[in-house]
Amino acid sequence: MNCFSLFKRLKLAKLLADNNKLICSMITLRAFKQHDICQIVTILNDQQVARYLSSKIPFPYTQADANWWVNEGAKCGIIKAIEVDGLCVGCIGVIPGEFEYSRSGEIGYWLSQQYWGQGIITQAIELITKEVFESTNLNRIHAAVFAGNAGSIKALLKSGFNTEAILKQAIYKNGHYFDSHIFSMLKTE
Repeated sequence: MNCFSLFKRLKLAKLLADNNKLICSMITLRAFKQHDICQIVTILNDQQVARYLSSKIPFPYTQADANWWVNEGAKCGIIKAIEVDGLCVGCIGVIPGEFEYSRSGEIGYWLSQQYWGQGIITQAIELITKEVFESTNLNRIHAAVFAGNAGSIKALLKSGFNTEAILKQAIYKNGHYFDSHIFSMLKTE
């Protein structure tokens, strides 16, 4: 179910996109700000959060890492902070592909553990996919999820993504192999 359908059901048929913010029910997607740095460091130093993240995200995560992210890294794609009650609690983004994959993008996200299981990532996925499909030339968004990351798999399926494949032992992290579950959504879906 997309965010608009959720709002209609709740008689809150309103999706706002102002000042580069996307607002849906209990979350706001917005640009990262300097005052988010300490919160980012705290979230990304939680082993449970980092467990299923790409090794592109350093662990342990330092203030210098977060400073780079806010000032440079988060500008390399369609990347937003997830805000709840004025506090940065996570991140979601779509990175467009290159060359013959230029009409496809990969979605990725992370969320503070204290906000897990509340539908926040599902709403964030719905908001950003809607925005990406409406404002870019991307035709396909895909996600690659570590086997065992049940919360992420559930959020993608609830957001309308389809299961595409399981790549056996495609991920090697911290001395272990993991299957990679691939999900996708097309603009026409």
